[in-house]
Amino acid sequence: MEWRSMILDVVITLASLAAAAAIAWVVRGRRARNGVPAPGPRRVLFPFLGRSLSKPALQAALRLARAEGATLVPVYLAEVPRHLPLDCALPGQSAVALALLDAIEQDARRCGVPVDARIEKGRDSRHALREMMAHERYDRIVLAAETANGGDGFSPDETAWLLANAPGEIVVLRPDRVNGNGRHDARERPVVASAA
Repeated sequence: MEWRSMILDVVITLASLAAAAAIAWVVRGRRARNGVPAPGPRRVLFPFLGRSLSKPALQAALRLARAEGATLVPVYLAEVPRHLPLDCALPGQSAVALALLDAIEQDARRCGVPVDARIEKGRDSRHALREMMAHERYDRIVLAAETANGGDGFSPDETAWLLANAPGEIVVLRPDRVNGNGRHDARERPVVASAA
């Protein structure tokens, strides 16, 4: 009786391993067919806030992630008013976040970069950055500085705070640079999302 039990255990273990291998093979094949690369061991955080997304900052983050074989981790920083609980639902910000995260995933797919998107809540952007750093493992942070015309991005104070407090490498891009004609370059227009 005991040897039958041992044989049954071995058969069940082998069947489980075969099933796990088959599932992994199917998932890997589906990713390859859909053009979604497997996540890499390195991670590039791309925090952003507001209703628009800096295309130059996103392109820089994608170039770095692709060059390093890293996963891009876009993190939408949602600000929760103090009179609400931190874990409350924010339908307006969630709609904006999902639209922007979808745009990032489409750009990343075209570049062959895996994405692991997030939404991080905080009382203000600095608190959300602090929460992001506490929850996420990363090798580098890429972010856009606030534009001169008041566009979405991190203020000089927030950027200085991040440089002083975040471990690891930080890349800060100023996306509102003008070309030699005094005009904004067309490729620097932000992606804008609106809540439906």
